[in-house]
Amino acid sequence: MSIKIDKRIKGFAVVDEAAERARQAAAEAAAVVQMDETLQRPETLVGATYKIKSPLFEHALYVTINDVVLNPGTPHEQRRPFEIFINSKGMEHFQWIVALTRIMSAVFRKGGDCTFLVEELKAVFDPRGGYLKRGGVYMPSIVAEIGAVLERHLIAIGLLEGQKLDEEQRLYLAEKRAAYEASVGVSKAEPGEGFPAGAQLCGKCNTQAVVQMEGCATCLNCGYSKCG
Repeated sequence: MSIKIDKRIKGFAVVDEAAERARQAAAEAAAVVQMDETLQRPETLVGATYKIKSPLFEHALYVTINDVVLNPGTPHEQRRPFEIFINSKGMEHFQWIVALTRIMSAVFRKGGDCTFLVEELKAVFDPRGGYLKRGGVYMPSIVAEIGAVLERHLIAIGLLEGQKLDEEQRLYLAEKRAAYEASVGVSKAEPGEGFPAGAQLCGKCNTQAVVQMEGCATCLNCGYSKCG
């Protein structure tokens, strides 16, 4: 494309397009709000409350995680956890619960990667032994279940990627479960009520869902199988 110049040229400048794009990108990056300790708490936060009912506690725990939305309405919009609260009628564990929530909230507000908290909490074992949740999922401690709640929340807001079975895997496990229940003559369990009676704990997904089928130990929850 040619452009006709009618006026006298008094000067010119060479424009480096790559440098200009880099400058614009740097300016956009500088305008993006990052999560750090300088970020002031907004008047209103969005969040969710999760109920934990453990046989180790007389009363249920209610875990509330509030999030801050950074850069709303822009391509850099992100939802990050900002604070956590745990409430219960029982007061016997008040001190360590308050300490845990304050430390976790401080980690959230520090910025950077906070997903490591999930594995740290889930690795805590109760010396008295763990317990099975409804559905047959084994929890080694109440702290580990708080970690599981945090994991569920981080998956919901997009900071963690959940481990989901595809449609083919779900159909395969449904067929395996139906075949096992038919072979031993047990009634079908209601959703959320767990797996067939006598199922063993799976070492991969920590769910009481391993049954013996055709000489193999098969997990009806995640599909892990070991023969021999």
